[in-house]
Amino acid sequence: MSAIKGTVYLVGAGPGDPELLTLKAARLLATADVVLHDDLVPEQLLTAVNPHALVTSVGKRCGRPRITQSGIHALLIDSARRNLSVVRLKSGDPLIFGRAGEELQALREAGIQFEVVPGITAAAAAASALGVSLTDRRHASKLIFASGHHAADKDQSAPIFAEAPPQDATLLIYMPGRDFSSLAKELQHHGFATDMPCCCISRAACPEQQAEATTLQNLATLKPGPAPVLLMIGRALTGIMAGALTQQKTVGTVSNESMQVFEEEISSALHL
Repeated sequence: MSAIKGTVYLVGAGPGDPELLTLKAARLLATADVVLHDDLVPEQLLTAVNPHALVTSVGKRCGRPRITQSGIHALLIDSARRNLSVVRLKSGDPLIFGRAGEELQALREAGIQFEVVPGITAAAAAASALGVSLTDRRHASKLIFASGHHAADKDQSAPIFAEAPPQDATLLIYMPGRDFSSLAKELQHHGFATDMPCCCISRAACPEQQAEATTLQNLATLKPGPAPVLLMIGRALTGIMAGALTQQKTVGTVSNESMQVFEEEISSALHL
């Protein structure tokens, strides 16, 4: 589909790997008149943008916004009212810690037509990159998404988990900050065992991905890589504690004869 004039599209860019961008997102980028993107959206993804589009970064990094949130709302609304098609490109999935709620409310109040296009969120990208199931039924029956970053009118020193999270959950903490000591104390206070697996992953599913696994006892010593960073905690991560982060797989060749035997075995099994 081509981007429709007068419509705003909140589009998920995924974790940063261009191959993980959805087909719908790619088509909208190729046909939109205006693209307003986050700072975390890599340059490689912007090569898919319509060469005639107005492309502007409206990111807010490390507390230093180049534009206010209300300013972004004004750009979205003004562009749509000029009968331009607009893509608001957000890293990951736009509805998970992407301030999409505020932008959707502004568009609704202004009577602007909009559509949300989902993207692969950091947690899914990280789990895939590490080869770990976040809901391994032997360890976890719940997922808890949390943010280490609070809105400007909230107490920035407030705990991430005011109450004890269930221990049969995998905790996925977006924007966890650079110092994990308070969180480590917080979870231990809530009864989490010191050997609880933890993994910090930077730029998940991208070529420059960095990941480091540890236990809750040593979480405070972990040094996160460059943003975006995701912190994962839970028994579902037990497998990566056994060295899966550095394990390399050797891929061998398969002879034609071996493949023929394999195909015959599969065919025989299917007809049983």
